[in-house]
Amino acid sequence: MTYVVAVRAMCEFTARRGDLDLRFTPAPTSLEGMAGHVTVAGRRPSGYETEITLTGTHRGLTVRGRADGYDAAANRLEEVKTHRGDLDRMPANHRALHWAQALVYGHLLCRARGLAGLTVALVYFDIGSQKETLLTETYTARDLEIFFVEQCERFLDWAVQEEAHRDARNAALGALKFPHGQFRSGQRELAVSVYRAARDGKALMAQAPTGIGKTLATIFPLLKACASDQIDRVFFLTAKTPGRALALDAIETLHQSTAPASLPLRTLELVARDKACEHPDKACNGESCPLARGFYDRLDAARSTALAGLRLDRAALREAALKHDVCPYYLAQELARWSDVVVGDYNYYYDSSAMLYALTQINQWRVGVLVDEAHNLLDRARRMYTASLDQTAFRVARKSAPAALRKPLERLQREWNALKRAQTDRYQVYADVPGKLLSAAQNLIGAVTDLLAEAPLSIDEASLRFFFDAMHFVALAEQFGEHSIFDITRTSDSYAPRDKTSCTLCVRNVIPAPFLAPRYAAARTTVMFSGTLNPHHFYRDTLGLPGQTNWLDVEGPFRAEQLQVRVAGNVSTRWRDRERSLLPIVDLIARQYAALPGNYLGFLSSFDYLQRVVALMRERHPDLPVWAQEPGMDEAARDAFLARFRTMNRGVGFAVLGGAFSEGVDLAGQQLIGAFIATLGLPQINDVNEQMRRTMDAKFGNGYDYMYLYPGLQKVVQAAGRVIRTEQDQGVVHLIDDRYRRPEVRRLLPRWWQVQ
Repeated sequence: MTYVVAVRAMCEFTARRGDLDLRFTPAPTSLEGMAGHVTVAGRRPSGYETEITLTGTHRGLTVRGRADGYDAAANRLEEVKTHRGDLDRMPANHRALHWAQALVYGHLLCRARGLAGLTVALVYFDIGSQKETLLTETYTARDLEIFFVEQCERFLDWAVQEEAHRDARNAALGALKFPHGQFRSGQRELAVSVYRAARDGKALMAQAPTGIGKTLATIFPLLKACASDQIDRVFFLTAKTPGRALALDAIETLHQSTAPASLPLRTLELVARDKACEHPDKACNGESCPLARGFYDRLDAARSTALAGLRLDRAALREAALKHDVCPYYLAQELARWSDVVVGDYNYYYDSSAMLYALTQINQWRVGVLVDEAHNLLDRARRMYTASLDQTAFRVARKSAPAALRKPLERLQREWNALKRAQTDRYQVYADVPGKLLSAAQNLIGAVTDLLAEAPLSIDEASLRFFFDAMHFVALAEQFGEHSIFDITRTSDSYAPRDKTSCTLCVRNVIPAPFLAPRYAAARTTVMFSGTLNPHHFYRDTLGLPGQTNWLDVEGPFRAEQLQVRVAGNVSTRWRDRERSLLPIVDLIARQYAALPGNYLGFLSSFDYLQRVVALMRERHPDLPVWAQEPGMDEAARDAFLARFRTMNRGVGFAVLGGAFSEGVDLAGQQLIGAFIATLGLPQINDVNEQMRRTMDAKFGNGYDYMYLYPGLQKVVQAAGRVIRTEQDQGVVHLIDDRYRRPEVRRLLPRWWQVQ
């Protein structure tokens, strides 16, 4: 056996005990943590070594990591931990974990340098006060070796099991055949390109039409890359729940294709905390929630039970967790360390505090990242790296805040109001986050974290939400650059006194590329795939993909004669022409339905536009069945909307372009025979979007296309893609707007369409 494990990962497995405790404790940011380590090292004498790479073995188990520091003159190894506030409030099980890591590093150093013994120190550095607390113990090399062997032995049975699992997995994946016997048109080309990307350690952008089986064509080759030891594990990331279901179903197809033999492949589904929580009325700590109490004491048994199965979806995890009285959500977080395929939302890898990204770095995994429906990542990433502060919420927080926060809150209020008084327009953009405002916000966050470190329950929940928003705001303001804008939007109540109006401060991300680039660097390969990644340079630029990223445009299986694409070039859906457009749109839909009754989808640019079209349709053509998307539909209402198509009731369903029904909806055959798209999908022209356009223009020289045209046409093509789902489908799409006649618009439509 040659199993490799990081020091931290082994100690987290062997030395964690007690409760799960997620009460907010103000921990330093990663940047503050790095700065704290630098400060500690700077206080040490010359000759002090930092970041010492160490490796040791025991019975085929290789343990590796980097020790924080070693003072040769004092013969003292140091493990540095940054914190805020009263150190006595740190849970005992955290301290035990820190000691375990320090002692393992101590042994590895003694072995590497032939030391007879040394002093092992935990250095706790308070970011706020800049003070160190030094805890030391002196050990002989023999004592440290005994401790190291104990930890290894505790982990060894698990390591042997994991090594056997990995060997069996790779052998089975090496023999795995494509489950459908032969590939569909375009599917083999996509699969080969994905495998080569993993083999060569490059990123890939792949545009492939619906119907070729993109999910299986991307997962299968990465599993083959696992078999050939190119990557260790696969992350399948998606924007929406249906994408997770498709990935799980594709892997289930692989399992069934090997039956009755077993395919030893562990697949974990990560779901949102609010959907997995068993006790939403309780806090995540042992004093409040029974599933957090003694969590780590029962984790080993729960983990073993869960991993006895291979499909670790939401239902299986819940069953295993409740069998051992542990939290299902945090059991899933633990199992991410031991799963072969992890299926979850984009945020698990791309958010600023993404768990899968952190695990990849800590464990030095070679991961293959599959980004499903990758055209969605731009808007999602922008939201991840945008933060706003609302002055109304600030006033609520200020009223209930403890006295200790009065001065920093007043200081922030003064700077906030000064900006508001100086603002002449409702919306204003600044070249940078004003220094005095940022300083005041940083001062408030420092005071909040210090207070919470001393008195964790001293701030009510509503105020705490504002302070969390402020922390996010400060973190992004400190990373401000040309990728973002800082703007202030004042309320439109011009009759209220200036000091009574409110305004919103926003660090608004426009180009997420700088935030996402480290994620690509951490992965062995990243595959972005979608039915609409055209033009690919737009997504490459805004998402920050590496310069050597490969591009693949898969020729689809569909034929031009399957889909009639007709342009209603005598209609304008521009804002100024909306009223005149209603009658032509309604009558066009009615004529098409009369000529060929069946199920159709009509897409409009807004709910207001949709409702006006529906009202006129019911007035002029009362015998034509219609149903419409409503704002804020829950899951049951969305299912009911789609059920009208699947029960083959003829009529026209109306939806908003870019909403829940314009992508990820599979209505094959007679369930949907046509679509009407009465818009170009262009984002609304307003102050914010115009400033984003100018930012894009400064960066790429093509601001209008990057901000409006490309995102708009992507939505159109996605919506039209609902009509032809299989090689047997027939249908029609009406593009309703005179701008569809323009060459720059036509170039962005699928090549296989023959537009009439």
